[in-house]
Amino acid sequence: MSGNLMKKPDVKVVMLGDMNVGKTSLLHRFAERKFQDTVSTVGGAFFLKQWGPYNISIWDTAGREQFHGLGSMYCRGAAAVILVYDVTNSQSLAELEERFLTLTDTANEDCIFAVAGNKADLTDDYAFLCDTEQGIQDVVPSSLVSLKVRKHVLLCDAMALYKRILKYKMADSKNFPMAEKMCFETSAKTGYNVDSLFETVFEMLLPVILKKREQGPPQTVDLESSDQVKRTKSGCCSSK
Repeated sequence: MSGNLMKKPDVKVVMLGDMNVGKTSLLHRFAERKFQDTVSTVGGAFFLKQWGPYNISIWDTAGREQFHGLGSMYCRGAAAVILVYDVTNSQSLAELEERFLTLTDTANEDCIFAVAGNKADLTDDYAFLCDTEQGIQDVVPSSLVSLKVRKHVLLCDAMALYKRILKYKMADSKNFPMAEKMCFETSAKTGYNVDSLFETVFEMLLPVILKKREQGPPQTVDLESSDQVKRTKSGCCSSK
């Protein structure tokens, strides 16, 4: 990943969600192919991911209330937003609509949205096949199922939120992917559905990337973007 840090990203993807839903862990699982316990993100951090010939910056934002105001800055110019909740915590889904959705007002007009329910491995119905970082399929032992908790957010709840997001954006649903395609249940710990989440978002962004490359670099300076860079450099962002 370090070899990509100097390359200009083709598009920006932003991850939003309450603290402790596992945004950073999801990003680590996808970008570094491993799970690691992480501390709460301070402000924001980004990874530059090479996807074929394209470079995509993925911004991991803090879910803490004191950093909430920074969210709209990180969303500025975003081509896609991934809203993350915890499947064992219904309030974390509600927070996406109550606290985080308005932050996306600064994203691109045609911004793509995905909704991801993380920590699926903790639920009592997680006795199905899951992906590991080696690509091997494992089955959760039935003896461990009794130690798990009840799922508090169903996938249909996430799909209902996705539809409300499109209404909030006054977006024509015919021009956007269906909820069934853009709503996921994931596990950063096991890797379940993590690749599917990011790869689906990237595939949806391919037309945007190609159009942007055809148009070439902008001929004028975007003062808002320049201001963002200045604030980011002087702020608490990190590429680690």
